[in-house]
Order: sequence, then structure tokens, then C-alpha cells
Amino acid sequence: MKAFDLSLYLVLDPELCAGIGMVETARLAVAGGATMVQLRDKQAGTAAMITTGRALKQALDGTGALLIVNDDVEAAIAIGADGLHIGQEDMDARMARGMIGPKMILGLSVETETLAAAVDPDLVDYTGVGPVFATPTKADHKQPIGFDGLARLIKTSPVPSVAIGGLKAEHVAQVFAAGAKGLAVVSAIAGTPDPEAATRRIAAEIRKVRP
Repeated sequence: MKAFDLSLYLVLDPELCAGIGMVETARLAVAGGATMVQLRDKQAGTAAMITTGRALKQALDGTGALLIVNDDVEAAIAIGADGLHIGQEDMDARMARGMIGPKMILGLSVETETLAAAVDPDLVDYTGVGPVFATPTKADHKQPIGFDGLARLIKTSPVPSVAIGGLKAEHVAQVFAAGAKGLAVVSAIAGTPDPEAATRRIAAEIRKVRP
């Protein structure tokens, strides 16, 4: 498995990125300090995911930022992505690990302490914990857990966690205080007038508080 840095994790949204596209949004965000980029497009088929993913991989080449693919195992493998992220309803973690092999990073969304406690560290490399707040970028999200809930889930998770759900630069200190290794953001970067500047603001806050 590759080493990874969860501190500033951009989740791409095709609608928010429509102005300049997901590849350019990712390129600017990485220039601003994003450490990981997740390709998430629930409306795209595998072929479209592969096309976008290969363009993203090329754009991120040499930057040190890692590319994660949401849900689509076939696309992740075809792209040669650094990792795959799955939700509880997507597929079983053991099945996913069996398909992607031992070297690819595997992330898993968890929304409750029960789910966090059930994570197998032999299969899963990190958990995406949330939503901290309600967010319009994921209409089917579970009940928001707040920072107290975030801290409880992170304490229960046997692997490093990244917080997600309506997070912005002003939440960085609370995210790290809860024990997260980073925050995953969507609208705080994607769809902003200047994704690079927006990312730099978040990265600056992370530098102030990161252990």
C-alpha cells in the first residue's frame, strides 16, 4: 500500500466543477495544497469515469497528490488509480480488497460507531467519517453527527479517519481536535471562483493545527 496524506482531501463534484471541469479544478486544488483527490460522479458510467480518471491521473502526475476513485472498482483498476473509496451500500470491503489487490488504498465511509468498530484494518486503510454537517452535495447523506459525534467515531475507528460533510476552512481546528487526520471538502473548493486560492486558505489553517 502507498503512503497517503489525508490532510486536505478534495472530493470532485461534476456539477460544481462544470465551469472549468473536474480535471482543471483538481489541478488548481493540488497546486493550492490538496493532498488527495477523489473522482466521484454517481451519474457517469464506467467508460466515462475511466476517461476522466485517466485525464486526472495525467494532471496529477508528479505532484505527489493521490487519485482515489469512488465506488467504481472497474474504473479504479483501469485508470491505475492510487485507491478506491466505497460506501456502506456500495460493496463489501473484503470483496473490494480482493478485486483491487493489496497495493491499492481502500477507504470506507462510516456514519455510526457500530460501523466504525466493525472496520477491519487488514482490509481498510482509512475511514471517511461523517457527515459532520448536512450538505447539499450528497442528497442521500445520513444524519449529521457534529464534532462530538466525529470524535466518538474516530476514537472507535481502528484506522486513520478523514472528516467529511459541509466542512470549510473555519472548521479545520475542530476537525483535527476531534482526532481526524484531515478533512474532505467538496463545495469549499469545487465551484469556487478560484479553487487554488480556496485550497490555499484551507491548507494554511491545516498548517496551524496539524500535529
